[in-house]
Amino acid sequence: MESQFGNPDVIVVGAGNAAACAALAAREHGASVIMLEAAPLEEAGGNSRYTAGAMRVVFNGPEDLKQIIPDLTDEEIAGADFGSYTVDQFYDDMGRLTEYKTDPDLAEILITKSLETLIWMRKKGVKFQASFGRQAHKIDGKFKFFGGLACETWGGGEGLVELEHKAAIRDGIKIFYETPVIELLEGDDGIIGVKVRIGNKKVDIHSKAVILASGGFESNAEMRARYLGPNWDLAKVRGTRFNTGGGLNMALKVGAMPYGQWSGCHSVSWDMNAPPFGDLVVGDSYQKHSYPYGIMINARGERFVDEGADIRNYTYAKYGKVVLEQPSMFAWQVFDAKISPKLRDEYRIRQVTKVQANTIEELAEKLEGVDPKVFVKTVKEFNESVMTDVPLNLAVKDGRGTKGLSIPKSNWANTLDTAPFEAYGVTCGVTFTFGGVKINNHGQVENEAGKPIPGLYAAGEMVGGLFYYNYPGGTGLTSGAVFGKLAGDSAGIAVTQK
Repeated sequence: MESQFGNPDVIVVGAGNAAACAALAAREHGASVIMLEAAPLEEAGGNSRYTAGAMRVVFNGPEDLKQIIPDLTDEEIAGADFGSYTVDQFYDDMGRLTEYKTDPDLAEILITKSLETLIWMRKKGVKFQASFGRQAHKIDGKFKFFGGLACETWGGGEGLVELEHKAAIRDGIKIFYETPVIELLEGDDGIIGVKVRIGNKKVDIHSKAVILASGGFESNAEMRARYLGPNWDLAKVRGTRFNTGGGLNMALKVGAMPYGQWSGCHSVSWDMNAPPFGDLVVGDSYQKHSYPYGIMINARGERFVDEGADIRNYTYAKYGKVVLEQPSMFAWQVFDAKISPKLRDEYRIRQVTKVQANTIEELAEKLEGVDPKVFVKTVKEFNESVMTDVPLNLAVKDGRGTKGLSIPKSNWANTLDTAPFEAYGVTCGVTFTFGGVKINNHGQVENEAGKPIPGLYAAGEMVGGLFYYNYPGGTGLTSGAVFGKLAGDSAGIAVTQK
């Protein structure tokens, strides 16, 4: 049984974006590499497969983007204002959104290596495209990009995983599916391999290095309740059902230092009737992220958050938690006909929890679980508070807010006065957990004494210390790629020099 795995120099645990980048990087240094994936082929790729594919990257204009998107045409460039996203802006966003708790060394690696890593991915066969549909609004005939995001993977998460796996196979990397790793093997000099379960059999696979890139614990209800707190076990999971914290538990068992915010996670507004785990047919479209342009109300019929506090990219990952904290753990997003055509494509899927009405009073009666009288009063007071003298501009923080409300709306305040009215039911969808293990600047996992554990590396969601409380949209895939390549480079060099 063991012979099918050969004698790999490097074992990568996982098969998502971070794992693939780690495997490809290690292979570049001449190491023999295998990837071990718990999921079957049709579900392989971890959370990466379920993403929409946005990647946050430093760029100083369209010429930088053309290194990632070589087929970006002159016409597309002329018809768009891509702006730029500088190193300083990325630092500012990471600092501000994590309340300045992000690990400065890890943040520096993430930010300064972002562009070169995506260029490297492109050379490996990953394709990218400009995010016209998701990150740009057409203003005065020209697309204007917002929120520091201009680039996404071609074909979303599925396209990314497919192309990375093709690259791995082309480079001689074998991927073994339905092969969950259950234990790290320890020797006198550190980690010497892994134990896997194949059916009812347990098999040891020896190697010179192991890279853990098997995700967080978001798909483990018990761990969510234990670390995130009450009701988190009841939240829905946006992505794979296979991220159950196994890699983290294995690492902790061999003395890895827990690091980062174990009580925090990335969570979003997610369709209230979505299945318990991600659905690859629907993909990421259960998300509902146009809330900055409408209002959100809870079971009491009241607004509970500043929907326009910031650009979506900077609030969406924390507002899932806010929805979970509402009575019965749901909310309704409400829009009128002036805004409905501008909603993101995910609002137009067949699998959507939606009600529509010609009056606010009629809509109130259709909002399941909501106090209709309070809702009507909420809308009336909101409409009266909108600063209608300030022009609406969806591409920037326009300052069109409200006056006199206990919970203000800071931008994109739009009176709800034009029929038909629409409302979309949402709950909390967990994307990934923030807690992980401590790594050094070479991707090596550190023990509780702050020393590297020989032969053990980590990447992707398993890296703790990057995100606290919140998250700049598109940073997950980028960090997976950057730290995956870092771990792969370090492991590849280490094992080929032995």
